[in-house]
Amino acid sequence: MNDTASVMAHNWGLAVFLLGVFALIGFMLGVSSLLGSRAWGRSKNEPFESGMLPTGGARLRFSAKFYLVAMLFVIFDVEALFLFAWSVSVRESGWAGFIEATIFIAILLAGLVYLWRIGALDWAPEARQKRQAKLKQ
Repeated sequence: MNDTASVMAHNWGLAVFLLGVFALIGFMLGVSSLLGSRAWGRSKNEPFESGMLPTGGARLRFSAKFYLVAMLFVIFDVEALFLFAWSVSVRESGWAGFIEATIFIAILLAGLVYLWRIGALDWAPEARQKRQAKLKQ
């Protein structure tokens, strides 16, 4: 058997899988186009989420703080996943793994302290913060 025939014989499972995937996609699209509703109306084109009708425009302006906090959440959440993976293999990694995890946590803590010091975690604008500080005095 030559090399091409050998590779084709080895990958026949992948070819069957891909053929099955495309057949399933075609079946799902065909059935939905045959059985799907074709009625048009004003209420059909409105978004409907959680049982509530929309009450305003979708073009609201959000503060960049929301996006900043979302990015920080994702970053620190991924680090929590790394720590979870370390905790599963803590016995196999030994003291070297413990020291590495301690350094990793220290770097995370330093990043969190830095973000706190520059005010990335503060929600209120500075004017409101100053007003609240005066009220507390």
